[in-house]
Amino acid sequence: MKSLLALLLFSLSFAFAQLRVVATYPWIGELVREIGKDKVRVHVIARPDEDPHFVVPRPSHIARMRDADLVVINGASLEIGFLPPLLQQSNNPRIQPGRAGFLDLSQFINLIEKPERVSREMGDVHPEGNPHYVFDPRNIPILARAIRNKMCELNQKDCSFYNANLEDFLRRWDAKLREWDEGFSKLRGLKVIQWHKTYNYLLNRYGIQEVGTLEPLPGIPPTARHLDSLVQSSRGQGVRYVILEGFRKNEMRTAQRVADSIGARVVVLPSDVGSEGVKNLFDLYDVILRRLSQ
Repeated sequence: MKSLLALLLFSLSFAFAQLRVVATYPWIGELVREIGKDKVRVHVIARPDEDPHFVVPRPSHIARMRDADLVVINGASLEIGFLPPLLQQSNNPRIQPGRAGFLDLSQFINLIEKPERVSREMGDVHPEGNPHYVFDPRNIPILARAIRNKMCELNQKDCSFYNANLEDFLRRWDAKLREWDEGFSKLRGLKVIQWHKTYNYLLNRYGIQEVGTLEPLPGIPPTARHLDSLVQSSRGQGVRYVILEGFRKNEMRTAQRVADSIGARVVVLPSDVGSEGVKNLFDLYDVILRRLSQ
């Protein structure tokens, strides 16, 4: 009974206000805006040019989290380096893990590459599995519904508004999915090397083959020995691209050296909304498809 009363009071607090949402990454913020439109006020923590594993927490984030009604995160330990101290220092009981104002989107996705065990010698692996599920465009409708459900739970008054926005978003998304399915299906069998296993959900969805990674282990910088081994094993396999995320442009020389050694090209792909040429979630997949199709 107490929990029902608390949820009722929590919902009534939004009767005449915008829902104040903190999103950990830009793509999450875009999805929240698609559902909430002008009835949400969104603050995004990470910048699109930051490595999502190593976001720098700032005092301004604490202030926004102190007033937040809802925090939406990627989850699967992607934010483990910066989110726990922000949550603690916000001193906001509504948005703590397990409370009504906390939403972990990874809970709605079947994560791939979940290790059977975790140890330091495996690099910086995520115990829950690969956290970069946003790169499968078929995951987005699932996540949009999860956000709608949470926003309706917190603010029942505007639930019909959220529902209408969700339906409009899904209609536009389904139309683009047909385009992306057709475009990416032409890349089936394409062979690539990545810096990190960032795009594996996309590669798996559309039958693109990862031949190797520049990282010897997740989160471990490339070594000369590993790169030499990678070049030897990749030479003659027909690798077309060495993929670099946009936030790793300062690593271009290393990627280019490997690409030159095996007759491939370096392609820089966006890692989030706000990356070069990516104004919204639709652009994210359009730009990836266009660059891999060159």
